[in-house]
Amino acid sequence: MDLLNTLVDKGLRRETPTRDEALAVLRTSDDDLLDVVAAAGKVRRHWFGRRVKLNYLVNLKSGLCPEDCSYCSQRLGSTAGILKYSWLKPDQASDAAAAGVAGGAKRVCLVASGRGPTDRDVDRVSDTIKAIKENNEGVEVCACLGLLSDGQAERLREAGADAYNHNLNTSEATYGDITSTHTYADRVDTVNKAHAAGLSACSGLIAGMGETDEDLVDVVFSLRELDPDSVPVNFLIPFEGTPLAKEWNLTPQRCLRILAMTRFVCPDVEVRIAGGREVHLRTMQPLALHLANSIFLGDYLTSEGQAGKADLEMIADAGFEVEGTDQVTLPEHRAGGGCGSGGGGCGTEAAEGVGACGSGGAEGAGVCGSAPASEPASTNEPASTTEAASPSGTAPAPPSEPAPAGPRTDLVAVRRRGAGTDLAPNA
Repeated sequence: MDLLNTLVDKGLRRETPTRDEALAVLRTSDDDLLDVVAAAGKVRRHWFGRRVKLNYLVNLKSGLCPEDCSYCSQRLGSTAGILKYSWLKPDQASDAAAAGVAGGAKRVCLVASGRGPTDRDVDRVSDTIKAIKENNEGVEVCACLGLLSDGQAERLREAGADAYNHNLNTSEATYGDITSTHTYADRVDTVNKAHAAGLSACSGLIAGMGETDEDLVDVVFSLRELDPDSVPVNFLIPFEGTPLAKEWNLTPQRCLRILAMTRFVCPDVEVRIAGGREVHLRTMQPLALHLANSIFLGDYLTSEGQAGKADLEMIADAGFEVEGTDQVTLPEHRAGGGCGSGGGGCGTEAAEGVGACGSGGAEGAGVCGSAPASEPASTNEPASTTEAASPSGTAPAPPSEPAPAGPRTDLVAVRRRGAGTDLAPNA
């Protein structure tokens, strides 16, 4: 049985692929790309049908972060010309959230730059959560506030939070190359705290920071072990004024392979296309809906996204439908009441698990790890030093990833509307 048939069978059974199988997906040729998308699409439709969950970001506090995450426009030392403001008041955040809900968002993601919240910050966010819930019936709220201290996840849960986002971003082996002010273990600890408090855990990655195929597989397998309900996949947005500003080597084909690999490794988990999709997938965004079942609507934390109306048209034109607030996102075996409450895990038979910021889908969310960007070809595309497996699993395929035409800096626009401004949001 060839590679793709094997991966589909495993995905339908929630069985873990091997690392070699996951690597082989990343190393398929462009000639096989549509076959890869079709195969991963079977797994996506089996667990999530043709529904697309919409999420909306509200940047509660922008810029001036003390952490030094290389990918982030809000980092310490960043000269990116982003919006900078302190905490939004609960009514301001609620108004911003309402715009996203009116546009079709089912989940609101509340993000704040910084290492982690103080207890006073948790009180402030708790008031914001309550205001949003009171004004928007049925909406889910995910918080992304950085590293959590003991007891803070429980307080957010009591205030009405449904989920908590904290991304791993990259492999443990390379984490120190992108951040020095906190550790990979710190991030794992925060995800575990969210789990233990009964929050739905959301944790994902950023592709395009110089990682190898092996690094990408490592972080996705680590995410599987953490068992989040949601895995946001961000594509680095190379902001001028950040250390990774020159990393412009992701291609739409590469992005699709990364999403497909993530779907095969975490078949029954909400896979979200997060920050950078417009910049790197570009006209191939509709194909990515066959792999992921969740996207962000409108703008991100510090950059502009595709117009909300265009998002909705894309979903409809591709033959998908927006998931309603009355529909359960996760498969039945995972949707039994949040993390740690029995059911199949991230493609496993074990536990069970959303995705929010960082994703940033977002970007530039300080320690939350949201600022998306792109990746260097010399390390991300193995070229002649690495053999690529074909979908049949029988013969290596020569590397065929074409070099990008050039940096698409024209597609990176700093957010100047919505939260923290007097202008209407894009939703």
